[in-house]
Amino acid sequence: MTQAALTYRDATADDVPDVVALVESAYRGEASRAGWTTEADLLEGRRTDPDGVADVIARDRSRLLLAERDGVLVACCQLEHRGDHAYFGMFAVRPTLQGGGVGRAVIAEAERRARTDWGAADLHMTVIRQREDLIRWYERRGYRRTGEMSPFPYGDERFGIPQRDDLEFELLVKPLP
Repeated sequence: MTQAALTYRDATADDVPDVVALVESAYRGEASRAGWTTEADLLEGRRTDPDGVADVIARDRSRLLLAERDGVLVACCQLEHRGDHAYFGMFAVRPTLQGGGVGRAVIAEAERRARTDWGAADLHMTVIRQREDLIRWYERRGYRRTGEMSPFPYGDERFGIPQRDDLEFELLVKPLP
């Protein structure tokens, strides 16, 4: 894939299958091991499904931002306006492009849009506490650990099949200038 500039757009219902495939490839199964964001050792099963992606696209005060290079989907993220802050989730970068700056560019664009489009003061996200490498990556981008934990939804296979019994999410927050 060339190093052409990224272009951004909001997802539509027509994008659902491509987004599901991208998210799955970034987090689950053998394909995810080509990148460093894999959760394959922590969770099996699906990371998302068509209904979940379609819901994010259709929900009020929500958008699914797509990043494309030469017309090919290379990354995505969810932004949801929640009053004085925005929530950031469903972040995925094509595994073979991880480590090359695509993720940094997408998160910077998401922060910019949350601030300019919604006036959000902060960007919030939840990350599996056991993903120390990923948390450190976010910390290098200005996110801080809050110590605020929420339980992993054990028993709800829409979020995957846990391979250990101590999973939980930690809230990370970044003030937006």
